[in-house]
Amino acid sequence: MTEEKVTQTHDEPAAQESQVEEGAAEAAVRDAGPVEGVREDREGPPAPDAAAEADVAALQAERDELFGRLQRLAAEFDNYRKRSAREQAATLGRANERLVKELLPILDDLGRALEAAGEHQEAKLEEGVGLTHRALADLLQKEGLAEIETAGKFDPHVHEALLSQPSDAEEGSVIEVVQKGYKLGDRVLRPARVVVAGPPIHEA
Repeated sequence: MTEEKVTQTHDEPAAQESQVEEGAAEAAVRDAGPVEGVREDREGPPAPDAAAEADVAALQAERDELFGRLQRLAAEFDNYRKRSAREQAATLGRANERLVKELLPILDDLGRALEAAGEHQEAKLEEGVGLTHRALADLLQKEGLAEIETAGKFDPHVHEALLSQPSDAEEGSVIEVVQKGYKLGDRVLRPARVVVAGPPIHEA
């Protein structure tokens, strides 16, 4: 028992010295502040990563490039639209000019027919009107105008029925043309106005 007490007596000063040294070391660390390169938990969020910043910059550059391309495309389309409108107007003007120029001889024929009517020259008037009609019909035919056929069955796509009346003709057929119809190419400019045969009246 005596030896154990002596041993404990010798170890107590060493343990006390060790505790003093540890306390001094902790105080020194607190006084020195955070060690460089070591982040404490109470610090703010980490600085942005360089790779992430590069990605953001690349996306912004791509966005700016796409926006610039879109602006150029919009400007090009607007220029194309204006150019097309000018070309269309010019083409229409040339077409009107050509048609009016070809109508001038017909206007001259009408003028001569009116002069003949004023001088009571019926034969010349009839001849002048006939020439004018043929000239105008030929010109319009050359431009693609065609008279709508009315012989046969009534066709609602190109005919306009004004009335239906009893007839010995086949029911539903055109029996009279009130006003001629015309087509320009495949388009109906004016339907033919006709009278359609209805069922015949049977005598009692």
